[in-house]
Amino acid sequence: MIVEMEKNVTAEQIQKITKKIQAIGFDFQINEGKERIVIAVLGIDVKRSLDPQQFRALDGVEDVIPISKPYKLASRDFKSEDTVIKVGGVEIGGKGVILMAGPCSVEGERQIFRCAEAVKKAGGKILRGGAFKPRTSPYSFRGLKEEGLQFLRRAADQFDLLVVTEVMSVGSIKLVAEYADILQIGARNMQNYDLLEAVNSCKKPVLLKRGPSAEIEEWFCAADYILNGSNGSNVILCERGMKTFERATRYTLDISAVPVAKRLSHLPIIVDPSHAAGNFHYVPALAKAAVAAGADGIIMEIHPEPERAFSDGAQSLTFSDFARLSKELKVIASAIGRGM
Repeated sequence: MIVEMEKNVTAEQIQKITKKIQAIGFDFQINEGKERIVIAVLGIDVKRSLDPQQFRALDGVEDVIPISKPYKLASRDFKSEDTVIKVGGVEIGGKGVILMAGPCSVEGERQIFRCAEAVKKAGGKILRGGAFKPRTSPYSFRGLKEEGLQFLRRAADQFDLLVVTEVMSVGSIKLVAEYADILQIGARNMQNYDLLEAVNSCKKPVLLKRGPSAEIEEWFCAADYILNGSNGSNVILCERGMKTFERATRYTLDISAVPVAKRLSHLPIIVDPSHAAGNFHYVPALAKAAVAAGADGIIMEIHPEPERAFSDGAQSLTFSDFARLSKELKVIASAIGRGM
């Protein structure tokens, strides 16, 4: 349920409403928008039902809107304006399209420094790289762990970039947060609810990848697990492809998820064409389509020698291909009134 307040509502009137919400066994979050303040009533109380009428007559209340969707805080009903996430001088969800790139796995110091330099030269703002790698086979390379995080941080600092990297378990959140500016929840963990609830306490933005078999509604519900805590509105949605019957690509990139997410949610959305394609030949076309569709950013994989990569070399762009693509993406962004 959403309680919309009148434009001239007082702090005392808001406090009376929030106390009433808590008194009947529910929690709340307040969104102070440009036009008016909105209070979301959250939680489940099996002992008492929530009657909207008990709020409509209260001073300062403009309207009460029941929400039938299973997600609340990620919804445009809760916040009509786009959320713009500001981290380290970079705005995600604003007018600019943000470029994030780096290797699938951090393999060593020289490799990640070379990647960071390539990202900076191409106009990228954020360096990606896996220090903890979830792999299908337990015998595959699974990351350098804290040493990889240290390499990532030093490389990013050297070239004035931010760091985004994956956190895989509740126990590793604190460690990863020491080095990363943005924490990534990978597709495999999109419905790891313990991890989603725990990561909202780290006070850093969270990039939430859509699971390969997840519906958009399930994806937004996962976002609500993160939003329903002290982390506030710092969630970045990431579309990275769905499992379908098609085998020409690793996954089928759901370009339609971009406009759907823009309509139904206030959260910024980026696209990962590398994991969707699974083949570097298709990454440029998918990246261009994503920017044209309205994505707020692109996250992709690059490598100085893709043929020798420890993981996902087949979908990684060379530095020269990456530089060429970044120029083409800037043209498309400019054509739709956005910078890059």
